[in-house]
Amino acid sequence: METPPPRRGPRPRARWLAGAAAVLVLVGAGTWTAVASDEEPSVRRQDQIMQMPGATIDTSYFTSGTGRRPAVLIGHGFGGDKDDVRAQAESLARNGFAVLTWSARGFGKSTGKIGLNDPDREVKDVSRMIDWLAKRPEVELDKAGDPRVGMTGQSYGGAVSLLAAGYDKRVDAIAPQITYWNLADALFPDGVFKKLWAGIFFSAGGGGCASYEKQLCDMYERVAVSGTPDAAARTLLEQRSPSAVGDRIDVPALIVQGQSDSLFPLGQADAMAKAISANGAPVDVDWKQGGHDGGDPETGRVQSRITAWFDRYLKDDKSADTGPAFRVTRTGGVDSTDGVAVLRGASSTRYPGLESGGTDVPLRGRAQTFHNPPGASPPAISTVPGLGGGLSQLSSFGLGFSLDFPGQYARFDSRPLGEALRITGSPTVRVTVTSDTGDAVLFGKVYDVGPDGRQQVLPSQLVAPVRVEGARQGKAVELTMPAVDHEVDAGHRLRVVVAATDLGFASPVTPATYRVSVDSPLTVPTVPGLTTAAAGTPWWVWGFPVIGLLVAAGLLLTARRRTDAPAPDPALAEVPLLITGLTKRYAKSADRYAVRDLSFQVEKGQVLGLLGPNGAGKTTTLRMLMGLIAPDAGEIRVFGHAIRPGAPVLSRVGSFVEGAGFLPHLSGRENLELYWRATGRPVEDSHIEEALKIAGLGDALSRAVRTYSQGMRQRLAIAQAMLGMPDLLILDEPTNGLDPPQIREMRDVMIRYAAGGRTVIVSSHLLSEVEQSCTHLVVMHKGRLVQAGPVAEITGSGDTLLVTTAEPVSETVLESITAMPGVASAVLTDNGLLVALGGTLSTGALVTELVRLDVSLTSVGPHRRLEDAFLTLISGGTA
Repeated sequence: METPPPRRGPRPRARWLAGAAAVLVLVGAGTWTAVASDEEPSVRRQDQIMQMPGATIDTSYFTSGTGRRPAVLIGHGFGGDKDDVRAQAESLARNGFAVLTWSARGFGKSTGKIGLNDPDREVKDVSRMIDWLAKRPEVELDKAGDPRVGMTGQSYGGAVSLLAAGYDKRVDAIAPQITYWNLADALFPDGVFKKLWAGIFFSAGGGGCASYEKQLCDMYERVAVSGTPDAAARTLLEQRSPSAVGDRIDVPALIVQGQSDSLFPLGQADAMAKAISANGAPVDVDWKQGGHDGGDPETGRVQSRITAWFDRYLKDDKSADTGPAFRVTRTGGVDSTDGVAVLRGASSTRYPGLESGGTDVPLRGRAQTFHNPPGASPPAISTVPGLGGGLSQLSSFGLGFSLDFPGQYARFDSRPLGEALRITGSPTVRVTVTSDTGDAVLFGKVYDVGPDGRQQVLPSQLVAPVRVEGARQGKAVELTMPAVDHEVDAGHRLRVVVAATDLGFASPVTPATYRVSVDSPLTVPTVPGLTTAAAGTPWWVWGFPVIGLLVAAGLLLTARRRTDAPAPDPALAEVPLLITGLTKRYAKSADRYAVRDLSFQVEKGQVLGLLGPNGAGKTTTLRMLMGLIAPDAGEIRVFGHAIRPGAPVLSRVGSFVEGAGFLPHLSGRENLELYWRATGRPVEDSHIEEALKIAGLGDALSRAVRTYSQGMRQRLAIAQAMLGMPDLLILDEPTNGLDPPQIREMRDVMIRYAAGGRTVIVSSHLLSEVEQSCTHLVVMHKGRLVQAGPVAEITGSGDTLLVTTAEPVSETVLESITAMPGVASAVLTDNGLLVALGGTLSTGALVTELVRLDVSLTSVGPHRRLEDAFLTLISGGTA
């Protein structure tokens, strides 16, 4: 990692990339586009490719008006590209900035491997773009080669703005949003692997893990397999983190972090604010409502504040209102006109940190014993990446959606609070942990518990992991809970829960017994002096809608419990599938249907092909069949049982959806064994040997999955679906990405599986394969059933006859047949010929003529390719 030279004077601008401009090459002159409206000044956009060492970077340059002005670089979020920030770029350009956006390495149209903001790659790319800006006639310069420049961006783009400020002293101001300070702490908090977010992170590149630099891919696979981060993994991520150059970042920083964020929680922003402030730079902190888990991103407000920040520190406009030193968004009910949450800001003249104004809340409860279950399953649920934002917003209305399993946690409650208490920061508590294995991975959380003692809310759906070592004889630990901004009403209690598992994290797979006692009160930060903006309307304007929301949510949560599934139908106990009147409308539509009045029946031993063009409703039908979504009308019965989400009869259904994931370092057998253990069902019920025999993987089972071909991975995925030998097997596009020999092997797998009296339903676009492997078909078009029945019945109508013969037909006889009146064509096959009738010649008359020609007939019957029949059916008989 390159180190910049020592500073000279109050605003040094020494170059750490002297001569880097020499390697910057523009490919072509770029393309200029004008973006304009009647009310706003036009914006000019220039798209161009910049050649960097090891990559080409796709950029866009936005300007408006004339004269020199400061520049701003905007980075995009992880998994996105430069187009995601175009609207902000155009807005800043209209406000008098020259703006450069780009797609980072491995994203969009840019090439190269993803380096997670590698200082030698992505960060140097930024410095080369600053070199380019220094040569633009529109850009204001502090001195030759040194443009006046700021940086902003969300998540991945926010981190690179921090890194660039640490490595390149030409950066004058930054506004990072919902990003990380230390990526190792974010993905491995307190040494616990944040497995769900890490999995999303390392699959966001277009090619999955292979899109990354090899050392990053190897690191992820190593940690994913072991479940425990090692020192090398931490070092690798820390080298790519802003914290590595924290002592060098000394420019004005507006730090915007999300409260609905289990990936980069508020503690990451706290660390960056403290470090940059310690370097003497102005820092403002803004806790917005939304984050990586969803919620309201407050785009307009945040971008206006960023613009003002750059007005002040790039344009030197001292009249620009940059806002308070600290601001936090709070939910103040629901707007009765549109049902949208009303957001109000609370602010103070200084950033208080996460531990200001501590209030002690005594906790009750004796030492409690609980267990880490085998395989850490089932895990407790706090948040689900990408979904928690909606839940966290509802948590501010008093709705709780977290789940802890009995016997897997200890809990300690306070007495009912005498007055309301606003938590702003990270509560802390001391506990003593004892583990029969010596070590423990625990998850701390603080609940807001209602007066009834049962309804509990987990603020922002956040949990704090902690790894405890050397605890066989007991070890005192201080738990720092997640930072939140949450008001606890008078009469409510605070509940501290210490759990053994959590869905989002890796826990030890070996069973363990823990004992936890609480040693101190819960210290709650309250931030005196933090004032909330006055409400714009009386409480009842939003209060009554909130009450309605609570009532509706309560009804929604209890309705499913009250609604019993219809009783099983004994007459259908041997029928694998009966669909009757199945209907599903598109979301927010009263008259547009994904599936409409669909009915058909599937019998034992059938291999049923579900066919239809794109948009026919096949996938929606399969999702309803698997209990993933509920129909608007109609019924699905599997062996006589009505399908509902979580219905017990679904244990008799196996499914394969394209893209099954496996741990690459484990063998095929080890992956299947791990999967089956995760279901919690007895090992003897897996029938793994039978499934593997049908899948036909052979010796490959003992090899690491990373060595598998695509076809072998597909067969392993189908073997996984066959575990337990379900009576009904659903395969969605099982031959995607396979070559012809692999497709034939997959066909044999399906036929062998059904041969034992089980049933297979396969959705596929490969009509020739469906024709050869399926016994029955269901053809759908525009959500409706077009035809259902045996393959031979559907393909059997038409004007082409298949003639089979005991002996090969000679060329002379073939010429005589072709010359017959009423014969359009005749072609030889392996065991006869295909004759297309094009006139009034009947089948009987053809047979008479063939006998006259001494053709040794064995059979004559109609023949039509499935493709022909399919096209005829979906075109209403006109094809």
